[in-house]
Amino acid sequence: MTDLRLEREFPVSPDKLYAWVTNTEKLLKWWGPEGLHVPVHDLDFTRLGPWYSIMQNEEGQQYKVSGQVTHVDAPKSVGFTWGWHDDDDKRGAESHVTFTIVETASGACLLIDHRELGDDEISANHESGWTSSLRKLSAQLN
Repeated sequence: MTDLRLEREFPVSPDKLYAWVTNTEKLLKWWGPEGLHVPVHDLDFTRLGPWYSIMQNEEGQQYKVSGQVTHVDAPKSVGFTWGWHDDDDKRGAESHVTFTIVETASGACLLIDHRELGDDEISANHESGWTSSLRKLSAQLN
């Protein structure tokens, strides 16, 4: 299994950053890599329980991911399981994601820990996706 860890600093308070990674309306502005939007979802990381999102590109291809919110520790962290669905809507291997907010001298830092990814290729694909999503978040907050 491979783990992935990304860190990004933002010039906002920890409370504001936490809202951007847990509040549905704000999440939808940056969730998913560039070029994708989320037409169907149950994204609410403010509470425990199931979640899912269907990301869609300009050609109409859809990518479904789902899981369970496993912990909410406002305004510090939220954790959730993560599993992609195949074309028959069968959920694949499960991994775990934690968003942690840390106060910095100039604002707040978002740490993304994505653990239990299958191998280096899967990890690299997720790193690309999260990095693209973080560019969208940065555009909202900078």
